[in-house]
Amino acid sequence: MERLVAAQAGDGGGEAPRAAVRRPGEDGDGSRDGSRDGGGGGRRRIPRTDVLLRDPRLEAAARRLGAGLVKAAVRQAQERARAGRIAPEEVADAAAALLPRTAGGLRPVINATGVLLHTNLGRAPLSAAARQAVQDAAGPTDVELDLRTGVRARRGRTALRALRDRVPSAAAAHVVNNGAAALVLAATALAAGREIVISRGEMVEIGDGFRLPDLLVSTGARLREVGTTNRTTAADYAAALGPDTAFVLKVHPSNFRITGFTRSAGVAELAALDVPVVVDIGSGLLAPHPRLPDEPDAETQLRAGAALVTASGDKLLGGPQCGLLLGEEDLVRRLARHPLARALRVDKLTLAALEATLTGPDTPTAAALAADPEQLMRRAGRLAADLGADGIDVRAVPSEATVGGGGAPGVALPSAALSLPEPYAARLRTGATPVVGRLEAGRCLLDLRAVPPEDDERLAGAVRSAAGR
Repeated sequence: MERLVAAQAGDGGGEAPRAAVRRPGEDGDGSRDGSRDGGGGGRRRIPRTDVLLRDPRLEAAARRLGAGLVKAAVRQAQERARAGRIAPEEVADAAAALLPRTAGGLRPVINATGVLLHTNLGRAPLSAAARQAVQDAAGPTDVELDLRTGVRARRGRTALRALRDRVPSAAAAHVVNNGAAALVLAATALAAGREIVISRGEMVEIGDGFRLPDLLVSTGARLREVGTTNRTTAADYAAALGPDTAFVLKVHPSNFRITGFTRSAGVAELAALDVPVVVDIGSGLLAPHPRLPDEPDAETQLRAGAALVTASGDKLLGGPQCGLLLGEEDLVRRLARHPLARALRVDKLTLAALEATLTGPDTPTAAALAADPEQLMRRAGRLAADLGADGIDVRAVPSEATVGGGGAPGVALPSAALSLPEPYAARLRTGATPVVGRLEAGRCLLDLRAVPPEDDERLAGAVRSAAGR
Protein backbone atom coordinates (compact mmCIF):
# COMPACT_ATOMS: atom_id res chain seq x y z
CA MET A 1 0.00 0.00 0.00
CA GLU A 2 1.32 3.42 -0.94
CA ARG A 3 2.44 5.37 2.06
CA LEU A 4 0.74 8.78 2.36
CA VAL A 5 2.40 11.72 4.06
CA ALA A 6 -0.02 14.30 5.42
CA ALA A 7 0.73 17.88 4.49
CA GLN A 8 -0.88 21.13 5.46
CA ALA A 9 -0.98 23.72 2.71
CA GLY A 10 -1.39 26.62 5.16
CA ASP A 11 -4.29 28.98 4.73
CA GLY A 12 -2.32 31.77 6.31
CA GLY A 13 0.74 33.71 5.35
CA GLY A 14 3.36 30.98 6.07
CA GLU A 15 4.90 28.76 3.39
CA ALA A 16 3.88 25.14 2.98
CA PRO A 17 6.31 22.60 4.55
CA ARG A 18 9.10 21.68 2.11
CA ALA A 19 8.65 17.94 2.67
CA ALA A 20 4.92 18.05 1.95
CA VAL A 21 3.70 15.29 -0.32
CA ARG A 22 0.32 15.73 -1.99
CA ARG A 23 -2.19 12.95 -1.94
CA PRO A 24 -2.95 11.55 -5.39
CA GLY A 25 -5.56 13.69 -7.13
CA GLU A 26 -5.06 16.74 -4.88
CA ASP A 27 -4.09 20.07 -6.45
CA GLY A 28 -1.76 22.76 -5.17
CA ASP A 29 -4.30 24.69 -3.09
CA GLY A 30 -5.45 21.70 -1.09
CA SER A 31 -8.61 20.97 -3.11
CA ARG A 32 -9.55 17.93 -5.11
CA ASP A 33 -9.27 18.18 -8.85
CA GLY A 34 -12.21 17.01 -10.94
CA SER A 35 -13.19 16.28 -14.46
CA ARG A 36 -14.53 19.77 -15.36
CA ASP A 37 -11.14 20.88 -16.66
CA GLY A 38 -10.45 17.69 -18.55
CA GLY A 39 -8.19 16.03 -16.00
CA GLY A 40 -7.41 18.71 -13.47
CA GLY A 41 -4.34 20.20 -15.15
CA GLY A 42 -5.81 23.74 -15.07
CA ARG A 43 -6.95 23.38 -11.49
CA ARG A 44 -3.45 22.42 -10.37
CA ARG A 45 -2.27 25.79 -11.64
CA ILE A 46 -4.67 27.73 -9.36
CA PRO A 47 -2.45 29.65 -6.90
CA ARG A 48 -2.56 28.57 -3.28
CA THR A 49 -4.14 30.86 -0.68
CA ASP A 50 -0.86 31.60 1.09
CA VAL A 51 0.77 32.52 -2.22
CA LEU A 52 -2.09 34.83 -3.15
CA LEU A 53 -2.01 36.55 0.22
CA ARG A 54 1.56 37.66 -0.51
CA ASP A 55 0.30 39.70 -3.49
CA PRO A 56 1.11 43.36 -2.55
CA ARG A 57 -2.46 44.47 -3.26
CA LEU A 58 -3.91 41.81 -0.99
CA GLU A 59 -1.31 42.38 1.71
CA ALA A 60 -2.25 46.08 1.77
CA ALA A 61 -5.94 45.19 1.81
CA ALA A 62 -5.43 42.85 4.77
CA ARG A 63 -3.96 45.75 6.77
CA ARG A 64 -6.89 47.98 5.78
CA LEU A 65 -9.81 45.53 5.89
CA GLY A 66 -8.62 42.63 8.01
CA ALA A 67 -7.42 39.17 6.95
CA GLY A 68 -10.87 37.58 7.08
CA LEU A 69 -12.40 39.71 4.32
CA VAL A 70 -9.32 39.32 2.12
CA LYS A 71 -9.30 35.53 2.50
CA ALA A 72 -12.98 35.44 1.61
CA ALA A 73 -12.26 37.35 -1.61
CA VAL A 74 -9.37 34.99 -2.41
CA ARG A 75 -11.57 31.93 -1.94
CA GLN A 76 -14.29 33.37 -4.17
CA ALA A 77 -11.71 34.01 -6.90
CA GLN A 78 -10.32 30.48 -6.52
CA GLU A 79 -13.82 29.03 -6.84
CA ARG A 80 -14.32 30.97 -10.06
CA ALA A 81 -11.13 29.48 -11.43
CA ARG A 82 -12.16 25.96 -10.36
CA ALA A 83 -15.47 26.45 -12.16
CA GLY A 84 -13.62 27.51 -15.29
CA ARG A 85 -15.00 31.06 -15.30
CA ILE A 86 -11.54 32.64 -15.10
CA ALA A 87 -8.05 31.42 -15.90
CA PRO A 88 -5.70 30.44 -13.01
CA GLU A 89 -3.43 33.37 -13.73
CA GLU A 90 -6.39 35.76 -13.28
CA VAL A 91 -7.16 34.68 -9.71
CA ALA A 92 -5.11 37.40 -7.99
CA ASP A 93 -6.69 40.14 -10.13
CA ALA A 94 -10.15 38.72 -9.48
CA ALA A 95 -9.55 38.59 -5.73
CA ALA A 96 -8.40 42.21 -5.72
CA ALA A 97 -11.53 43.21 -7.67
CA LEU A 98 -13.77 41.39 -5.18
CA LEU A 99 -12.44 43.28 -2.16
CA PRO A 100 -15.04 45.48 -0.42
CA ARG A 101 -14.41 49.21 -0.10
CA THR A 102 -14.64 49.08 3.68
CA ALA A 103 -14.68 46.52 6.46
CA GLY A 104 -18.32 47.37 7.19
CA GLY A 105 -21.28 45.66 5.58
CA LEU A 106 -23.17 48.81 4.60
CA ARG A 107 -22.86 49.68 0.91
CA PRO A 108 -23.04 53.26 -0.39
CA VAL A 109 -25.89 53.71 -2.87
CA ILE A 110 -27.13 56.44 -5.19
CA ASN A 111 -30.59 57.54 -4.07
CA ALA A 112 -32.56 58.05 -7.28
CA THR A 113 -35.94 57.22 -5.74
CA GLY A 114 -37.15 60.81 -5.67
CA VAL A 115 -37.59 60.53 -1.86
CA LEU A 116 -35.17 63.01 -0.33
CA LEU A 117 -35.18 61.44 3.15
CA HIS A 118 -35.59 57.76 2.40
CA THR A 119 -35.72 55.85 5.70
CA ASN A 120 -34.52 52.59 4.13
CA LEU A 121 -31.48 54.42 2.75
CA GLY A 122 -30.55 56.10 6.04
CA ARG A 123 -32.50 59.34 5.61
CA ALA A 124 -30.37 62.49 5.36
CA PRO A 125 -26.95 62.16 3.70
CA LEU A 126 -24.30 64.02 5.66
CA SER A 127 -22.56 67.08 4.26
CA ALA A 128 -18.87 66.98 3.39
CA ALA A 129 -18.22 69.10 6.49
CA ALA A 130 -20.05 66.62 8.72
CA ARG A 131 -18.22 63.65 7.20
CA GLN A 132 -14.89 65.33 7.84
CA ALA A 133 -15.93 66.12 11.39
CA VAL A 134 -16.81 62.46 11.98
CA GLN A 135 -13.44 61.36 10.64
CA ASP A 136 -11.59 63.84 12.86
CA ALA A 137 -13.59 62.74 15.92
CA ALA A 138 -12.91 59.05 15.36
CA GLY A 139 -9.83 59.15 17.57
CA PRO A 140 -9.44 60.58 21.08
CA THR A 141 -11.24 63.92 21.46
CA ASP A 142 -12.06 66.46 24.14
CA VAL A 143 -15.72 65.38 24.16
CA GLU A 144 -15.87 65.59 27.97
CA LEU A 145 -12.60 67.38 28.81
CA ASP A 146 -11.75 71.06 29.09
CA LEU A 147 -8.24 71.19 27.61
CA ARG A 148 -7.59 74.61 29.16
CA THR A 149 -8.26 73.57 32.76
CA GLY A 150 -7.71 69.82 32.47
CA VAL A 151 -10.98 69.01 34.25
CA ARG A 152 -14.14 67.28 33.09
CA ALA A 153 -16.45 69.39 30.93
CA ARG A 154 -20.05 69.09 29.75
CA ARG A 155 -20.43 66.46 27.05
CA GLY A 156 -21.13 67.93 23.60
CA ARG A 157 -21.06 71.51 24.83
CA THR A 158 -20.03 73.03 21.48
CA ALA A 159 -22.73 71.12 19.57
CA LEU A 160 -25.37 72.23 22.08
CA ARG A 161 -24.19 75.82 21.75
CA ALA A 162 -24.47 75.58 17.97
CA LEU A 163 -27.99 74.19 18.31
CA ARG A 164 -29.07 77.06 20.56
CA ASP A 165 -27.54 79.55 18.15
CA ARG A 166 -29.70 78.14 15.34
CA VAL A 167 -32.85 78.31 17.51
CA PRO A 168 -32.59 81.62 19.43
CA SER A 169 -35.89 81.08 21.27
CA ALA A 170 -34.52 77.96 22.95
CA ALA A 171 -33.06 78.76 26.35
CA ALA A 172 -31.49 75.29 26.52
CA ALA A 173 -30.91 72.21 24.39
CA HIS A 174 -30.23 68.52 24.84
CA VAL A 175 -29.50 65.72 22.36
CA VAL A 176 -30.45 62.02 22.54
CA ASN A 177 -30.08 59.16 20.09
CA ASN A 178 -33.26 59.62 17.98
CA GLY A 179 -36.53 61.51 17.75
CA ALA A 180 -38.59 58.84 19.48
CA ALA A 181 -36.09 58.80 22.34
CA ALA A 182 -36.55 62.55 22.80
CA LEU A 183 -40.28 62.07 23.32
CA VAL A 184 -39.75 59.04 25.57
CA LEU A 185 -37.35 61.00 27.78
CA ALA A 186 -39.83 63.88 28.08
CA ALA A 187 -42.69 61.53 28.97
CA THR A 188 -40.60 59.54 31.45
CA ALA A 189 -39.13 62.53 33.25
CA LEU A 190 -42.27 64.66 33.32
CA ALA A 191 -45.28 62.33 33.20
CA ALA A 192 -44.50 58.89 34.67
CA GLY A 193 -47.57 58.00 36.76
CA ARG A 194 -49.40 61.09 35.51
CA GLU A 195 -51.47 62.13 32.47
CA ILE A 196 -50.54 63.45 29.05
CA VAL A 197 -53.39 65.20 27.23
CA ILE A 198 -53.35 64.57 23.48
CA SER A 199 -55.74 64.95 20.54
CA ARG A 200 -57.24 61.78 19.05
CA GLY A 201 -56.24 63.05 15.63
CA GLU A 202 -52.56 63.03 16.64
CA MET A 203 -52.30 59.43 17.90
CA VAL A 204 -50.07 58.48 15.00
CA GLU A 205 -48.05 55.47 13.93
CA ILE A 206 -44.48 56.55 13.27
CA GLY A 207 -43.42 53.68 11.01
CA ASP A 208 -42.50 50.00 11.12
CA GLY A 209 -45.45 49.29 13.40
CA PHE A 210 -44.35 51.67 16.19
CA ARG A 211 -47.34 53.62 17.47
CA LEU A 212 -47.09 56.82 19.46
CA PRO A 213 -49.64 55.75 22.12
CA ASP A 214 -47.72 52.51 22.80
CA LEU A 215 -44.46 54.45 23.02
CA LEU A 216 -45.86 56.93 25.54
CA VAL A 217 -47.66 54.35 27.69
CA SER A 218 -44.42 52.35 27.95
CA THR A 219 -42.96 55.23 29.98
CA GLY A 220 -45.55 54.82 32.75
CA ALA A 221 -47.61 57.81 31.63
CA ARG A 222 -51.39 57.70 31.08
CA LEU A 223 -52.93 59.19 27.96
CA ARG A 224 -56.01 61.40 28.10
CA GLU A 225 -57.47 61.61 24.61
CA VAL A 226 -59.50 64.66 23.64
CA GLY A 227 -61.49 65.81 20.64
CA THR A 228 -62.15 63.72 17.56
CA THR A 229 -60.04 62.46 14.69
CA ASN A 230 -60.75 65.51 12.55
CA ARG A 231 -61.59 68.26 15.04
CA THR A 232 -60.02 69.19 18.39
CA THR A 233 -60.35 72.63 19.97
CA ALA A 234 -58.54 74.39 22.79
CA ALA A 235 -61.70 73.96 24.86
CA ASP A 236 -61.37 70.17 24.51
CA TYR A 237 -57.90 70.33 26.04
CA ALA A 238 -58.98 72.72 28.81
CA ALA A 239 -61.85 70.46 29.84
CA ALA A 240 -59.47 67.52 30.26
CA LEU A 241 -56.95 69.24 32.53
CA GLY A 242 -56.73 68.12 36.14
CA PRO A 243 -54.32 67.70 39.05
CA ASP A 244 -52.70 64.68 37.37
CA THR A 245 -52.00 66.47 34.09
CA ALA A 246 -48.25 66.58 33.42
CA PHE A 247 -48.36 68.34 30.08
CA VAL A 248 -50.31 68.82 26.87
CA LEU A 249 -48.71 67.08 23.89
CA LYS A 250 -49.03 68.49 20.39
CA VAL A 251 -47.85 66.06 17.68
CA HIS A 252 -47.30 66.94 14.03
CA PRO A 253 -48.99 64.15 12.00
CA SER A 254 -46.05 64.22 9.67
CA ASN A 255 -46.76 61.20 7.46
CA PHE A 256 -50.40 61.88 6.61
CA ARG A 257 -52.92 64.69 6.14
CA ILE A 258 -56.56 65.07 7.12
CA THR A 259 -58.49 67.41 4.84
CA GLY A 260 -62.03 68.70 4.75
CA PHE A 261 -64.00 69.51 7.89
CA THR A 262 -61.07 69.85 10.27
CA ARG A 263 -59.95 71.91 13.23
CA SER A 264 -56.88 71.77 15.43
CA ALA A 265 -55.75 73.98 18.30
CA GLY A 266 -52.60 75.98 17.74
CA VAL A 267 -49.68 76.15 20.15
CA ALA A 268 -50.46 79.76 21.11
CA GLU A 269 -53.97 78.71 22.21
CA LEU A 270 -52.64 75.78 24.22
CA ALA A 271 -49.90 77.89 25.82
CA ALA A 272 -52.63 79.91 27.53
CA LEU A 273 -53.54 76.82 29.56
CA ASP A 274 -51.92 76.38 32.97
CA VAL A 275 -49.71 73.39 32.00
CA PRO A 276 -46.55 72.99 29.91
CA VAL A 277 -47.04 72.39 26.19
CA VAL A 278 -44.69 69.87 24.55
CA VAL A 279 -44.58 69.92 20.75
CA ASP A 280 -43.19 67.06 18.69
CA ILE A 281 -42.50 68.61 15.28
CA GLY A 282 -40.90 65.39 14.03
CA SER A 283 -39.08 66.47 10.90
CA GLY A 284 -36.38 68.62 12.50
CA LEU A 285 -37.02 71.90 10.69
CA LEU A 286 -35.42 74.54 12.90
CA ALA A 287 -36.79 77.66 11.16
CA PRO A 288 -39.46 78.32 8.51
CA HIS A 289 -38.67 77.10 4.98
CA PRO A 290 -40.16 78.88 1.93
CA ARG A 291 -40.82 75.62 0.06
CA LEU A 292 -42.51 74.00 3.06
CA PRO A 293 -44.88 76.67 4.41
CA ASP A 294 -47.07 74.21 6.32
CA GLU A 295 -44.22 72.33 8.00
CA PRO A 296 -43.86 73.26 11.70
CA ASP A 297 -40.46 74.46 12.86
CA ALA A 298 -38.82 74.67 16.27
CA GLU A 299 -38.29 78.44 16.39
CA THR A 300 -41.92 79.25 15.56
CA GLN A 301 -43.32 76.76 18.07
CA LEU A 302 -41.15 78.09 20.89
CA ARG A 303 -42.09 81.67 20.10
CA ALA A 304 -45.74 80.64 20.17
CA GLY A 305 -45.29 79.45 23.75
CA ALA A 306 -44.20 75.81 23.64
CA ALA A 307 -42.28 74.84 26.76
CA LEU A 308 -40.43 72.06 24.96
CA VAL A 309 -39.95 71.03 21.33
CA THR A 310 -38.73 67.60 20.25
CA ALA A 311 -37.49 66.68 16.77
CA SER A 312 -35.27 64.39 14.71
CA GLY A 313 -31.82 65.40 13.51
CA ASP A 314 -31.62 63.18 10.44
CA LYS A 315 -34.59 64.58 8.55
CA LEU A 316 -35.00 68.15 7.30
CA LEU A 317 -32.09 69.36 9.43
CA GLY A 318 -29.92 67.13 7.24
CA GLY A 319 -27.74 65.78 10.02
CA PRO A 320 -27.03 62.48 11.78
CA GLN A 321 -29.63 60.36 13.51
CA CYS A 322 -30.38 61.98 16.85
CA GLY A 323 -33.22 63.48 18.86
CA LEU A 324 -33.34 67.18 19.66
CA LEU A 325 -34.89 68.71 22.79
CA LEU A 326 -35.21 72.50 22.84
CA GLY A 327 -37.00 74.75 25.30
CA GLU A 328 -37.14 76.22 28.77
CA GLU A 329 -33.89 75.93 30.72
CA ASP A 330 -35.26 74.33 33.88
CA LEU A 331 -37.29 71.80 31.89
CA VAL A 332 -34.40 70.78 29.64
CA ARG A 333 -32.05 70.54 32.65
CA ARG A 334 -34.54 68.25 34.36
CA LEU A 335 -34.57 65.95 31.33
CA ALA A 336 -30.79 66.00 30.92
CA ARG A 337 -30.27 64.97 34.56
CA HIS A 338 -32.82 62.14 34.48
CA PRO A 339 -31.23 58.65 34.79
CA LEU A 340 -32.74 57.61 31.45
CA ALA A 341 -30.76 60.37 29.70
CA ARG A 342 -27.59 58.35 30.21
CA ALA A 343 -29.03 55.39 28.33
CA LEU A 344 -30.16 57.64 25.48
CA ARG A 345 -27.04 59.77 25.10
CA VAL A 346 -25.27 60.13 21.76
CA ASP A 347 -21.66 59.29 20.97
CA LYS A 348 -18.89 61.69 19.98
CA LEU A 349 -19.30 60.94 16.25
CA THR A 350 -22.94 62.02 16.32
CA LEU A 351 -22.06 65.18 18.24
CA ALA A 352 -19.33 66.01 15.72
CA ALA A 353 -21.62 65.46 12.73
CA LEU A 354 -24.45 67.45 14.33
CA GLU A 355 -22.26 70.46 15.08
CA ALA A 356 -20.78 70.48 11.57
CA THR A 357 -24.29 70.24 10.14
CA LEU A 358 -25.42 73.22 12.20
CA THR A 359 -22.39 75.44 11.57
CA GLY A 360 -21.22 74.26 8.14
CA PRO A 361 -22.42 74.91 4.58
CA ASP A 362 -25.79 73.84 3.20
CA THR A 363 -26.50 70.15 3.60
CA PRO A 364 -27.30 67.82 0.68
CA THR A 365 -30.91 67.83 1.93
CA ALA A 366 -31.06 71.63 1.73
CA ALA A 367 -29.52 71.55 -1.76
CA ALA A 368 -32.03 68.94 -2.91
CA LEU A 369 -34.94 71.00 -1.59
CA ALA A 370 -33.64 74.10 -3.38
CA ALA A 371 -32.89 72.37 -6.72
CA ASP A 372 -34.39 74.15 -9.73
CA PRO A 373 -36.74 71.88 -11.79
CA GLU A 374 -35.52 73.35 -15.08
CA GLN A 375 -31.91 72.62 -14.22
CA LEU A 376 -32.89 69.10 -13.20
CA MET A 377 -34.53 68.58 -16.59
CA ARG A 378 -31.43 69.87 -18.37
CA ARG A 379 -29.27 67.40 -16.38
CA ALA A 380 -31.65 64.59 -17.27
CA GLY A 381 -31.54 65.60 -20.94
CA ARG A 382 -27.74 65.59 -21.05
CA LEU A 383 -27.53 62.20 -19.35
CA ALA A 384 -30.21 60.72 -21.60
CA ALA A 385 -28.42 61.99 -24.73
CA ASP A 386 -25.07 60.55 -23.61
CA LEU A 387 -26.56 57.18 -22.68
CA GLY A 388 -28.76 57.07 -25.77
CA ALA A 389 -25.67 57.47 -27.93
CA ASP A 390 -24.55 54.10 -26.51
CA GLY A 391 -27.74 52.46 -27.74
CA ILE A 392 -29.51 52.46 -24.36
CA ASP A 393 -33.30 52.82 -24.25
CA VAL A 394 -33.48 55.93 -22.07
CA ARG A 395 -35.31 59.24 -22.11
CA ALA A 396 -35.60 62.30 -19.88
CA VAL A 397 -39.04 62.76 -18.33
CA PRO A 398 -40.69 65.12 -15.82
CA SER A 399 -41.07 63.63 -12.36
CA GLU A 400 -42.32 64.41 -8.86
CA ALA A 401 -40.17 64.01 -5.78
CA THR A 402 -41.22 64.03 -2.13
CA VAL A 403 -39.53 64.96 1.15
CA GLY A 404 -40.08 61.59 2.86
CA GLY A 405 -38.95 60.60 6.34
CA GLY A 406 -42.27 61.74 7.76
CA GLY A 407 -41.78 65.31 6.56
CA ALA A 408 -44.06 67.59 4.53
CA PRO A 409 -46.77 65.03 3.69
CA GLY A 410 -48.55 65.81 0.44
CA VAL A 411 -45.89 68.24 -0.79
CA ALA A 412 -44.83 67.39 -4.35
CA LEU A 413 -41.45 68.69 -5.56
CA PRO A 414 -41.24 69.07 -9.37
CA SER A 415 -38.28 67.10 -10.63
CA ALA A 416 -36.81 65.24 -13.62
CA ALA A 417 -35.83 61.62 -14.11
CA LEU A 418 -34.21 59.14 -16.47
CA SER A 419 -36.77 56.62 -17.72
CA LEU A 420 -35.44 53.12 -18.44
CA PRO A 421 -37.01 49.71 -19.10
CA GLU A 422 -38.31 48.01 -15.94
CA PRO A 423 -35.60 45.27 -15.79
CA TYR A 424 -32.99 47.97 -15.12
CA ALA A 425 -34.34 48.42 -11.57
CA ALA A 426 -32.96 45.10 -10.29
CA ARG A 427 -29.75 45.33 -12.33
CA LEU A 428 -29.00 48.80 -10.95
CA ARG A 429 -29.70 47.80 -7.34
CA THR A 430 -27.30 44.86 -7.56
CA GLY A 431 -24.54 46.54 -9.56
CA ALA A 432 -21.04 47.49 -8.45
CA THR A 433 -22.40 51.00 -7.78
CA PRO A 434 -25.90 50.31 -6.43
CA VAL A 435 -28.55 52.71 -7.69
CA VAL A 436 -32.04 52.66 -6.19
CA GLY A 437 -34.80 54.09 -8.36
CA ARG A 438 -38.56 53.54 -8.46
CA LEU A 439 -40.98 51.74 -10.75
CA GLU A 440 -43.72 53.77 -12.37
CA ALA A 441 -46.02 52.78 -15.25
CA GLY A 442 -43.81 49.85 -16.18
CA ARG A 443 -40.61 51.89 -16.35
CA CYS A 444 -37.66 52.35 -14.01
CA LEU A 445 -37.33 56.03 -13.08
CA LEU A 446 -34.09 57.51 -11.77
CA ASP A 447 -35.16 60.80 -10.17
CA LEU A 448 -32.37 63.38 -10.02
CA ARG A 449 -33.57 65.70 -7.24
CA ALA A 450 -31.76 63.76 -4.49
CA VAL A 451 -28.76 62.93 -6.71
CA PRO A 452 -25.97 65.55 -6.39
CA PRO A 453 -24.73 66.81 -9.79
CA GLU A 454 -21.25 65.51 -8.96
CA ASP A 455 -22.70 61.99 -9.00
CA ASP A 456 -23.98 62.22 -12.58
CA GLU A 457 -20.98 60.38 -14.03
CA ARG A 458 -21.27 57.60 -11.45
CA LEU A 459 -24.96 57.30 -12.24
CA ALA A 460 -24.30 57.12 -15.98
CA GLY A 461 -21.57 54.53 -15.42
CA ALA A 462 -23.97 52.38 -13.38
CA VAL A 463 -26.58 52.55 -16.15
CA ARG A 464 -24.00 51.53 -18.76
CA SER A 465 -22.92 48.59 -16.61
CA ALA A 466 -26.55 47.53 -16.18
CA ALA A 467 -26.93 47.68 -19.97
CA GLY A 468 -23.80 45.63 -20.51
CA ARG A 469 -22.00 48.51 -22.23
